[in-house]
Amino acid sequence: METDLFERLALALAIGLLIGIERGWKERTETAGSRTAGVRTFSLIGLLGGVMGALVPMAGPWPLALSGLGFALVFAAFNWREGEAEKNFSVTSAVAAILTYALGAFAVLGDVGAAGAAGVATAALLAVREQLHAFVRRLTWEELRSALLLLAMTFLLLPMLPREAIDPWGVLVPYELWLIVILIAALSFVGYIAVRVLGEKRGLATAAAAGALVSSTAVTLNNARLARAHPTESHALSGAICIAWAVSLVRMTAVACTVNYELLQPLGIPIAGAVLMLLLAAAFFYRRDGSRPDGEAMKLRNPFELSTVLIFGGLLALVLPASKAISEYFGAAGLFTFAAISGLVDVDPIMLSAAQLGGDTITLAHAALAIMIAATANIIGKSIIAVSVGGGRFGIPLAFAGVLALLVGVCVWWIAGIVLA
Repeated sequence: METDLFERLALALAIGLLIGIERGWKERTETAGSRTAGVRTFSLIGLLGGVMGALVPMAGPWPLALSGLGFALVFAAFNWREGEAEKNFSVTSAVAAILTYALGAFAVLGDVGAAGAAGVATAALLAVREQLHAFVRRLTWEELRSALLLLAMTFLLLPMLPREAIDPWGVLVPYELWLIVILIAALSFVGYIAVRVLGEKRGLATAAAAGALVSSTAVTLNNARLARAHPTESHALSGAICIAWAVSLVRMTAVACTVNYELLQPLGIPIAGAVLMLLLAAAFFYRRDGSRPDGEAMKLRNPFELSTVLIFGGLLALVLPASKAISEYFGAAGLFTFAAISGLVDVDPIMLSAAQLGGDTITLAHAALAIMIAATANIIGKSIIAVSVGGGRFGIPLAFAGVLALLVGVCVWWIAGIVLA
């Protein structure tokens, strides 16, 4: 028991030391005695909270509560005097000090893992002040609204949805359906934010890779337009599109395997071959391009608009039962045809549907093949966009690279099927 108390007090001291180092580093240029608290003070605050927490089993909770209140008042008074002298209205140091005291007590009375993690999180939040403020300055109202919508969808609406199927085929489970919608929309929103943060500074390749999380079709259309306006940059733009297509395939596979992990082998192996071929094609296009220009900033629509989310959810709600009905009445051939048609428009609904049906209504091999057919149709559709918008000299080599990648994927799928059979 004594050893456990010693370790918990050491943790309380370590939490205070960690937060104090961050606070002291921020004010390292200040003269001694000009700041309210530094490394030593925060270390003592953490230890004080730990000692008062250790007294609770013997003296009850009142000494801890009263000492915490007294400490908070004294520290706030000193912090107020410092703020008056420096014309600084920030209360961050006061809140950090009170939290350090509370975490010191929690380290002795509560879960040591949670206390340590909270201490690290506190220090990390304090350390990224400038980055957080810069992020907030760049944040638009539409992006903030989208983030709030994501939180509402996840923590307000999702828990209220039924977890039982509501359709005759047993595939429309509102909770699971909405969870998938959140997954796809959140992934797209991450890509959108990445383009906003990196697109103008990191060049075509990074912008295209991030943009593919939102829509590889939009990346293809954007770069095809740029290629028509700037023919000398067509090779770099083609390489960026190949990267976007490769990221799109990886994203598709990751989501499918998240829904049905058993697809990792039958789907992941051939997709890996296709992705490798696309990356080689991108390297070939970039090698032919001498200037490697940065191009223009990627223009992508915010994918987390409420209308976009609802349309995708409605489309998924239609495709799921349609896929099950088609596979039951027309067999695998009917599902493959449906995958080819729907893949021309959007690969996500049929991909998710096949992933859910794999191992149940259809075999895993048929599910993987249906997803690959949808991906093939999607790349063919994007190749048509590249040719029609960017012109034949730009689009035809790109379409050839896409077809070659698909052939490599099919060959790998066939060989893997023979080896694993």
